[in-house]
Amino acid sequence: MFTRIVSMTLKPNVSTKFTELLEQKIVPALRKEPGFQDEMVFVIPGGPEVVAISIWDTKEDADSYARTAYPKVLRMLETLIEKRPEVEEYQLAYSTLHRTGLSEFPKQSPNTTPTPGVGG
Repeated sequence: MFTRIVSMTLKPNVSTKFTELLEQKIVPALRKEPGFQDEMVFVIPGGPEVVAISIWDTKEDADSYARTAYPKVLRMLETLIEKRPEVEEYQLAYSTLHRTGLSEFPKQSPNTTPTPGVGG
């Protein structure tokens, strides 16, 4: 599985509009996307910061969403957020909810430490 982590800052006094948009338009649109698994939204209580994590079957599904539907979501959000959201992408390596195990770790390149000396 693959994740997209989107961080954004809401403008003052738009949390109700953001919640309505999320429930009525954004999540229904996500559910139509191939490979979409889940959307989790985190907020700092009383603060404007929002982190949204979407989970996808594959990197290709997440990339397809990023190219096609995500620009439309950004247009829906543009009056509610301070600036363009920051997006990070990760392979989901372990989740009790999504029942992934540590077997996801070997699919990535091995972590290596440079050899001490020149360039290390």
